[in-house]
Amino acid sequence: MQRDEIPPGTLDLLILKTPALQRMLIKGWLTAEWGVTAGNRRARYYNLTAAGRKQLALELSQFERVIGAITGVIQTA
Repeated sequence: MQRDEIPPGTLDLLILKTPALQRMLIKGWLTAEWGVTAGNRRARYYNLTAAGRKQLALELSQFERVIGAITGVIQTA
């Protein structure tokens, strides 16, 4: 089965939309705190920072430009 490649930057976009990586914390895009779930299990809860929201907007803008360019090429084919 052939694997489709995703455009560069897409991973950061997806992660910012559903944050889960330590490097996002290091970059200051997220904050995290430990808590307890309804099932009484430890869990780490993440929130976007102002810098994270700014980065998300930048990533979305770049992604939309790439998709727009790809769509333009496909539609003229």
